[in-house]
Amino acid sequence: MRRVPQGTTLVIGLGVSGRAICRHLERLGRPFMVADTRLSPPGVEEFRAAYPEVPLFCGPLSGLNMEGAEEVVVSPGVDPAQPALAVLRERRRANGEPLLVGEIALFVRAARAPIAAITGSNAKSTVTTLLGEMAREAGRQVAVGGNLGTPALDLLAEMPNAELYILELSSFQLETTPFLGATSVACLNLSQDHLDRHGDMSGYREAKLAVFRGARHAVVNGEDAATWPLEPLPCLERFTTQSPQSDEWGIAMRNGQEWLMHGDEALMTTDALGVAGRHNQANVLAALAMGSQLGFPLEAMCRVIRRFKGLPHRSETLAEIEGVMWINDSKGTNVGATLAAIAGIGSTLKGRLILLAGGVGKGADFTPLGEPMARFGREAVVFGMDAPQLDAALRDHVPVHHVTDLEAAMIRARAIAEPGDCVLLSPACASLDQFSDYVARGEAFRQGVQRFAEEAGRGD
Repeated sequence: MRRVPQGTTLVIGLGVSGRAICRHLERLGRPFMVADTRLSPPGVEEFRAAYPEVPLFCGPLSGLNMEGAEEVVVSPGVDPAQPALAVLRERRRANGEPLLVGEIALFVRAARAPIAAITGSNAKSTVTTLLGEMAREAGRQVAVGGNLGTPALDLLAEMPNAELYILELSSFQLETTPFLGATSVACLNLSQDHLDRHGDMSGYREAKLAVFRGARHAVVNGEDAATWPLEPLPCLERFTTQSPQSDEWGIAMRNGQEWLMHGDEALMTTDALGVAGRHNQANVLAALAMGSQLGFPLEAMCRVIRRFKGLPHRSETLAEIEGVMWINDSKGTNVGATLAAIAGIGSTLKGRLILLAGGVGKGADFTPLGEPMARFGREAVVFGMDAPQLDAALRDHVPVHHVTDLEAAMIRARAIAEPGDCVLLSPACASLDQFSDYVARGEAFRQGVQRFAEEAGRGD
């Protein structure tokens, strides 16, 4: 059995985050060793060339004796509940801190500026990006990353003089973060996701709620009690897509127009937003609540909101072809994301919605999709590994059509769509049965839409 040298920090996982951990430890001058459960992880030769003196172990962790480790730092993709690591979770270092932590725990120790953190099953990338743009518009030196873009630990080196760190955080990152201590946090929504990792919704929620540990201000979803902290916090604000109470952020009618509101204060009309759909209005409200707490001027935030068009593959409007909208929500990899897209877009249509869905469902329950598809749907076109499960959940609510792949789904949608309709790619599933990731799936959809637009322009 291979031994971890006494007093060495063990890094587990040689992916993007694992490499960021290594760079951070190198900057600190801490001796470290790396382990990866894969016998030949991608990039291993490049790692050996960059760190020729660093011990490297590849293979099952059961073959590694970790007794000598000063600290064990796991990448987000490594399940800390696996048997070889579970025995470490209750152990403490000499300073009383947990022996087993993740990258964000190292970040918290090193950060010298306030932290704003966003989590949730869906929309966290959108809110993180939007809040970052608001910070820049307000003149702040801000570093944005985490689960989105630049790894958190790399931000420390790239922007050592940052006045604020804005982090998107996943459940995988939070479950190995004993204490965050953020100035402002948001938990946007919770729906079934990553149950193969967390076991059930209770375990998933427990991981997500770690974002509130030590928080001075929190923003939660007034329509989703699962996002609320279990313990009181110094300051808690709610957002809702309904008319707000006195201290809430919400939406209300004023003089025949819909307005974003903070209590009784009208902020701006919803039709002035650069993004469409109720779900995106909720995202804007969450960002406004955080930005206000962080001291951003309202005028600066509203300027950003007007020009912000959203992120690729997240309810992204690609084209209107012969009166039919085509929207790319390939990032809708779970039921909650697809529910938000159906409800947010469907309620704005003159026609009906054609849903393209399918892939790897990760054990999710698709039945919640039935009711909104009954209200807004013309047809669900399903494909991929878990198409039968989607069919079973939807067939009593909306016509369902089976095809082999995304291309065939698009051809079917084009054939049945009527002016005023919307074709929505929001798969409610991961993509890995047919694509490398959701980006590749979204780009395939984009290319198909471009081809349809060209054909329509030629009169084909």
